[in-house]
Amino acid sequence: MKLFVIGATGRTGREVVQQALARGHHITAFVRSPESITLRDKRLTVVKGNATDENQLAEAIRNHDAVLSALGPREVFKPSSLLHDSALATTHAMQRSGVKRLVILSAAAHFPGIPNRIVSLILRNHMRDSLAMEEVVQNGGLDWTIARPPRLTEQDYTTYRSREDAAPKMGFSLSRKAVAAFMLDAIEQKKHFHKIVGIAK
Repeated sequence: MKLFVIGATGRTGREVVQQALARGHHITAFVRSPESITLRDKRLTVVKGNATDENQLAEAIRNHDAVLSALGPREVFKPSSLLHDSALATTHAMQRSGVKRLVILSAAAHFPGIPNRIVSLILRNHMRDSLAMEEVVQNGGLDWTIARPPRLTEQDYTTYRSREDAAPKMGFSLSRKAVAAFMLDAIEQKKHFHKIVGIAK
């Protein structure tokens, strides 16, 4: 498949790119700073662009099978509308380009529960932005899947548990490798259409 990755230079985005290449897909990495991608592969195309620019996105997304967004906040404590603005530009660009499938990263703290309420309070700026992003995605007229992992780690495993519309029980962390595996599985296996999915170790 031809996959379009937003946030490809982030820690989770890099895992998405590497695993997608290992699975034989063709990847377009849409990034602010192309020089920060050192990986070289004949199936990897790096395109410089702004993830909040609808026109740049629309041109670059054309002729892809699916879009994966692993975009995260640059500074979680500062007010930002990056995720919301990118989601708005991405959904509009996808509509214009005729690409329907979107898998996007959010946060498990949006599920109800006491620990999540505490996290939401501490990271309220990021939570506000990612919830606004989710709303845009759900109303964007696309075949979307929203992935909500808990605390992300750098551990070396790709297995995960998933649960639609809820967090897996006792799921407090998940490796970035496993998040990437889930996002690619959702696309390859044509699963979780129009669903918010909790994922955890």
